[in-house]
Amino acid sequence: MNKREFITLLGGAAAWPVAARAQQPAMPVVGLLDQRSPDELEDRLRGFRQGLKDSDFVEGQNVAIDYRWAQNKEDRLPELAADLVRRRVAVIAATGGIGPTLAAKAATTTIPVVFIVSDDPVRLGLVASLARPGGNLTGINFFNVELTAKRLELLRELVPATTRVAVLINPANTEYTETTVREVGAAARTIGLQIQVLNASTSREIDAAFATIVRERPDALFVGNDAFFNARRVQLALLAGRHGVPAILSDREYAEAGGLMTYGSNIVDVYRQVGVYAGRILKGAKPADLPVVQSTKFELVINAQTARMLGLPVPDKLLATADEVIE
Repeated sequence: MNKREFITLLGGAAAWPVAARAQQPAMPVVGLLDQRSPDELEDRLRGFRQGLKDSDFVEGQNVAIDYRWAQNKEDRLPELAADLVRRRVAVIAATGGIGPTLAAKAATTTIPVVFIVSDDPVRLGLVASLARPGGNLTGINFFNVELTAKRLELLRELVPATTRVAVLINPANTEYTETTVREVGAAARTIGLQIQVLNASTSREIDAAFATIVRERPDALFVGNDAFFNARRVQLALLAGRHGVPAILSDREYAEAGGLMTYGSNIVDVYRQVGVYAGRILKGAKPADLPVVQSTKFELVINAQTARMLGLPVPDKLLATADEVIE
């Protein structure tokens, strides 16, 4: 081999890694659509990434996540969903309530969508059946609506003298609001409670609802499941504590923020399951063939410090039942 041939061969060999890199497939992208802001969801996002990792995908290594946050402005969701479709993401994780799911469903009939909903996805028209979803949607049903009666019972157990309960709902979330009012009403009649429904879809309306609570003096407060209320959990905890109102919500973050009590699905595990499904779809699974997962992990969290502040002795039975007692 002469010198010229050797240099030519060496130059070609040096180009091999570049050519090999150019032939590598692009990293798949998962779009995450949520109506809140990321600073409210640190633990949940950790669960989502863990689910992807359980399916052998690690953010920044072999998968990218393209986040779209509506910043609690639900009217932004359709455009954010459309943007993910234009980006041609491999799968959309629609989290934070029915709004992101409906926006993703309207934006695409081909890109797989993994949703989180707290009501029956068949009744909501998202899937054909739980076992065989059909179409391009599947996801997690975390049963918050179905746990309504249990929450009222727990509230009554902690505050035995309760006869009148204020029920706070978000009228902007029409799907869940109608179901919540129906379920709470039926459960309240069963255990002999009277309810008063209050509406709030903005921070100021939450303040106005508490002004009504102060005036009407119900014995306790039941807050409906809603992404907006979860985002305003600190405000709710502060107002309930200031006005001495025992309140129960579904998401444990309320108790962690100083609220009295929560009972609902383990939401971090729900997000992990969404990550697992997203990973399975990246590996080639079809959403039509992935059954809707029904959450089986539920947790009761009691803030004992808040209970003492409200002058409520927590029954030993309730303490023994609780998954976590915050001191």
